[in-house]
Amino acid sequence: MNTLLYTRPCIIRKTLVPIFIRLPFSVDFTFNSLAQLRHGRRILAQKLHDPQAETLVQPSAALETKVTTVVVVAPKGNHVSPQRGSKLDALRARLLVVFPFQVVLTMIVLAVPFLLARQGMNDPDIWWHLRNAEYLIQHQRMPDHDMYSFTVPANPWINHEWLSEIPYYFAWKAFGLVGVKSLSLVLLGCIFLGILYLSYRESLNFKASVTACCFSVFLCSVSFGPRTILFGYIYLIGLLIILQHFRQVGKAPLWLIPPLFCLWANTHGSWLLGLIIFSIIAAAGLVSGRWGIVEAKRWSAVQFRKLASAWVATIVALFINPFGWRLVAYPFDLAFRQKLNIAHVAEWVSVDFHTMRGKMVMGLLIVLLINALVRRSRWRLAELLVFLFALYSGLTYTRFLVLLAIAAAPILAKALDFFSGYRPEMETPIFNAVVVMAIVAGMVHYWPKEIDLQRSVAENYPSKVMPFLQTHPPAGPMLNFYLWGGYLGWNNKDVKVFVDSRVDIFEYAGVLQDYLDLLALKHLEAVLQKYKIQYVLFPPNEPLTHVLQMDPQWKTIYQDDLAVLLERASESERLERIDMERRAALSGRLERAD
Repeated sequence: MNTLLYTRPCIIRKTLVPIFIRLPFSVDFTFNSLAQLRHGRRILAQKLHDPQAETLVQPSAALETKVTTVVVVAPKGNHVSPQRGSKLDALRARLLVVFPFQVVLTMIVLAVPFLLARQGMNDPDIWWHLRNAEYLIQHQRMPDHDMYSFTVPANPWINHEWLSEIPYYFAWKAFGLVGVKSLSLVLLGCIFLGILYLSYRESLNFKASVTACCFSVFLCSVSFGPRTILFGYIYLIGLLIILQHFRQVGKAPLWLIPPLFCLWANTHGSWLLGLIIFSIIAAAGLVSGRWGIVEAKRWSAVQFRKLASAWVATIVALFINPFGWRLVAYPFDLAFRQKLNIAHVAEWVSVDFHTMRGKMVMGLLIVLLINALVRRSRWRLAELLVFLFALYSGLTYTRFLVLLAIAAAPILAKALDFFSGYRPEMETPIFNAVVVMAIVAGMVHYWPKEIDLQRSVAENYPSKVMPFLQTHPPAGPMLNFYLWGGYLGWNNKDVKVFVDSRVDIFEYAGVLQDYLDLLALKHLEAVLQKYKIQYVLFPPNEPLTHVLQMDPQWKTIYQDDLAVLLERASESERLERIDMERRAALSGRLERAD
């Protein structure tokens, strides 16, 4: 909680027509219709088998319109043998089917997030997610109360993300940390392919869509890592694809929306964002008209009935879950009850425009504003309302910048549709194949490895102290650093933590407020006595660590570059330390007197 395409089969066919294959002889094409083009391509394919021939191809009688002559002229000189040229041309033709320029651009879209997200296990939630899934698989039932802490033992708790935890657990069982990281990278790839698809359907300009998609990568970086919310963003993109197709074509598989939301509700609480967007799009079609550069088109009666039926079925589908109405109510509980969570967890803070991410958001707004003023581009009412909702969410809470990226990418792609379109005569299929293979080889070579991920874990979590805790188990309650709670419990099931990143259950019981008081050094001894704390495991650079190390009631029993483990001293140890400090102070005064 601290700190998101498939190409339509017809896209390649449509965008690659006409295909001009670079031959060792000159070819002059002019076609007046798609049917003529296909006929000409068949004639050209026949001529490739006899490239030395100099033939005039007559128009097909089957065509209603006249086909301009296709002239195939033999090349001058004998620089390339006819047989070799024919084989090379055939190879180019075959490669062009698999490796058009669009595939190169798509691989770039996949490579950019891979490079930015391939390192680290930077989500402290993943550890207790794995533990929840392990419990579910082993006991065949949901954990419905706290089992991991000593501060809220047996308190009721809803695991509202249980379905998204299972894939991560199986990935870990199969491949360890590499499996967990690989799953998150695959999910990110699906998210950006989905954004690319949405952008292309709106702009019909592949270069503009790729540019908008690559820009969105940097906004989405806030959610990089093995996170359960990635499933939620995939569901959101699926919803937008269905609704986009329904708007553009007039029909779409709306029956998929209720089961999609059923899965979504059991996967992550972000389903509420999807329901809001679904409602906005449906409601925007209830009016028609033009207001400056904004326009709206009313749904037909049949379309609205279908949307309304899907919306009602979606509401019903939300309640198909192991926790009933409590799971449906959880997002509202988070929004209106968990004030400390939203106020203190890093990803819930507002966008800081002094950071690079904030400057990119500002740049996005400037580009869209200039496009609206200069080009007078029109906005659909539903598009504008969804964008404004995503903009408010992203600016208010950093974690929702992914939502803003998904909503803004198709709009940005339309604003960039002045990019030159696809130019088939410039195709270099062999070069394209080499580039694609190089990208794939690079991703395979730099795919996360277990040793690198273990090193990242050691840099962010107290892995070095775990053997010490195994051989010297704490004899009393231990106060732990918030970000380490899930890791400690996952790696040592006998350790009961003070707090972890399941913020909700600790906020309800007042534990989170007490933890924040400890960080602020408020009521320090009172809070420690309240929970009978005997051990403290904290980073060495925390103010609390420094204060306790200076306190004679505490002694350091373990320390490394990342963690310090302190134990409450016995009375005799405390008196001995006080005596030693007095002697040291007296010795210092005598030296100064001399």
